[in-house]
Amino acid sequence: MKNNYTYVWVSFIVLVFGIIFIPKIIDRVKSGTIVQNDRLNKEKKADGLSFIILNGEKRKVPDFAFLNQDSLLITNNDYKGKVYVVEFFFTTCPTICPIMNENLIQIQNRFTNFENFGVASFTINPDYDTPKILKEYAEKYGVTNLNWNLMTGASQQIYDLANTGFNIFASQSPNSPGGFEHSGMFALVDKNGFIRSRVDDFGNPIIYYRGAISEKDGVNDHGEKEQIGILIEDITKLLEEK
Repeated sequence: MKNNYTYVWVSFIVLVFGIIFIPKIIDRVKSGTIVQNDRLNKEKKADGLSFIILNGEKRKVPDFAFLNQDSLLITNNDYKGKVYVVEFFFTTCPTICPIMNENLIQIQNRFTNFENFGVASFTINPDYDTPKILKEYAEKYGVTNLNWNLMTGASQQIYDLANTGFNIFASQSPNSPGGFEHSGMFALVDKNGFIRSRVDDFGNPIIYYRGAISEKDGVNDHGEKEQIGILIEDITKLLEEK
């Protein structure tokens, strides 16, 4: 008797499922959305990199012009045709900046044979970080890539570039270590000046890469995983793009 009741309930559930869901599945098959969604998911998995879309347009690095560690004027046009990583830092930072730049040195050394790879480092303390200070900092960390520019300029222009141009948080903060606060994220830019990133498990771009956690450490105190490894992978993909 018990088996009969079980059979009846199973049959009822199957019937309800068929009434509710089968018409929807048929409609999706007719409209082609199942095939289309599957194709899009496969494309995302195959490529792994995404453009950052804002107001329906691919997000591009805005124009900028700053002095580098050699007192040369560097603009976004100097990075045309190059894949590069962007960071916002300051030389007297007592917390995350040393980790960020050690990570960037690791990345620099990984791509020494690529003339079309570079780094753009913008100081958020330009009143102190003159070209001379930036030059000393570059020598201290072992910056050798000719396309790695450590740049300084007008404070407002740098903060506009960080907070509006890249949406990478940076601000003066007297209560923070060193007097400044910033996110420690890296942006990845392709040869055409577009900001790119890989997508997460849900198909959404991660947008930025954690720059303040080393591959060696693996995770930080908050349990966040390092992303230098995947950044290196994604730089390689962009260098191979035509």
